[in-house]
Amino acid sequence: MSNLALQQEAKIYFSRELLVWYDEHRRDLPWRRSRNPYHIWISEIMLQQTRVDTVIPYFTRFVEKFPTVEALATAPEEEVLKSWEGLGYYSRARNLQAAAQQVVERHEGIVPNTPEEISALKGIGPYTAGAVLSIAYGVPVPAVDGNVMRVLSRYFCLEDDIAKGPTRVKMEVLAKELIPRGRASDFNQALMELGAMVCTPKSPGCLTCPVMKHCEGRMNGMELILPIKTKSKPPRPEHRLLALIEGTGERAGQVLIRQRPATGLLARMWELPHILADDSKKAGAGADLPDAEAMKRLTNGIHNEGVDIQPLEPWITEEHTFSHIHWTMRVFRCHEAGVQATGQYSQDTENDTSSMTQPLEASQGALKDIDPLEYEQATLELKLSGSTPGSLQKIKEQLQLDDTLIVEHQDAVAEHPEVYQAVPSTLVGEAFAYDYRWISAEDMKNYAFPNLFLKILQQHFAK
Repeated sequence: MSNLALQQEAKIYFSRELLVWYDEHRRDLPWRRSRNPYHIWISEIMLQQTRVDTVIPYFTRFVEKFPTVEALATAPEEEVLKSWEGLGYYSRARNLQAAAQQVVERHEGIVPNTPEEISALKGIGPYTAGAVLSIAYGVPVPAVDGNVMRVLSRYFCLEDDIAKGPTRVKMEVLAKELIPRGRASDFNQALMELGAMVCTPKSPGCLTCPVMKHCEGRMNGMELILPIKTKSKPPRPEHRLLALIEGTGERAGQVLIRQRPATGLLARMWELPHILADDSKKAGAGADLPDAEAMKRLTNGIHNEGVDIQPLEPWITEEHTFSHIHWTMRVFRCHEAGVQATGQYSQDTENDTSSMTQPLEASQGALKDIDPLEYEQATLELKLSGSTPGSLQKIKEQLQLDDTLIVEHQDAVAEHPEVYQAVPSTLVGEAFAYDYRWISAEDMKNYAFPNLFLKILQQHFAK
C-alpha cells in the first residue's frame, strides 16, 4: 500500500473511531443540550483560557440573566462585567456584548450562519466562528484551537511550530478534510473532547485513546515532545503599592474603591487604589523599596488623585499574571484623611479643594490648548460622580464654563451608571481620572472587580 493510501486510511480511521468514542463518552455539558447558537457562542467565549468545570456555573448564571441576544445587547455594561467577574480576560465580555449589539443591529438578533457574517462580529476569530457554525448550524468548517492542534500534531506527527500562523492554516485545512459528511457538529466537539480529556498537554492517556492504533506521534515516541511550540516572551514584572483604605466613624466597615478609566487594561473595572512602586521603565523596579518609603510614595501618589490617606502598616502581598505583565502588589492598610468620594463628603470638605489644587493647576497648560468648542463636547461626555459639588465648581472655573455645560452632579449621575466615561487627564487633571466609592461587603455585589482585587477584598471582609 502506498504512503498516500496509508495516509488516507489513517484519516478515515481517525474520523470514524473518534465519533464512535464520542458517542459513548461525551460529557453532559449545559451548552450541548441544544443547538442554540447564542448559547454555543457564549460557551465558546467563556471556554477561552478557562477550564470547563469553572465555566459551567458561570454559563448557567449568564444565560439566566441574559437569556437572549437582545437581553445581552441592551444590558448595562456593569451588569455584564459583574456576571463575568472571576472568569478573567474581561475584554471577552466587552467584545461579547459589542458583538451582540452588532447581531441585533445587522441580523435582527439572529446569530449569523455564514463564515463571512459571523467573522465580522467583534471578538470572533476563526476558531469561534468555526465552533459556532459547525456545532449550532452543522456547517462543515474546522474549529482549530490549541487542543485540536495538539491532537493533530501528535496523531499525524507534525513538527510544525503551532505558535506560527501558517501552521494554524495548515491545521485548518487538515481538520476540514477529516470532517465526515453530515457530522460536523459532533466531529468538532469530539476533537475538542479528545484534546481535553485524553490527549492532554503533559500526560496523554495513550492507552485509552480511541485512535491510538494509527497515532504516528506515539509510534515514533514523540507523544511527549509534540506539539512543537515556540515559548512566548515572559510577562514583564511590575511592582505596585496598593492602599486598602478603611473607613472610620460613620464609614467604619467600608473601604474605598475606584473605577478604572474607560480605555486600556481592565477598562471601567473597579479596583483598590494602587500606584507603581517605581516610575522608571525598568522591569521589576521598586521590588526592594522599604516599607517606610513605600508608604510615603503611596500617600503622595493617591494624593495626586484627590484622596489623602494615612498608611498604617503593610498587610499582605498578592500577585497576578496577565498575558503580558505580572503584578506583584504590596498591600498597605490605610485610613482616610480627606477623601473626596462619591456621595461621601461633609460640609467641612465640600469646598476644600486643596488636595486637588496641584493636579488641576498642573493641567492648566493643556486646558488652554483645547479649542473652546471642544470644552462643551468633552465636558458633556464626563461623568463626574467621583467629585464633590466643591470640586465641580473648581472644574468649571478651570474650564471657564457655564453651569449649563457641566454634566449632572454626583447624585443624579449615580442613578445612571451606564453613561460613565473616564475623565480625560488632559482635560481636568489626574485628580479626576478615577471615580471613587465607599463600599461595604454587601455592596460588592454591585461592582465588578478583576480577580486580584476581588481576592484582596474577600480576605479583608473575611477578617
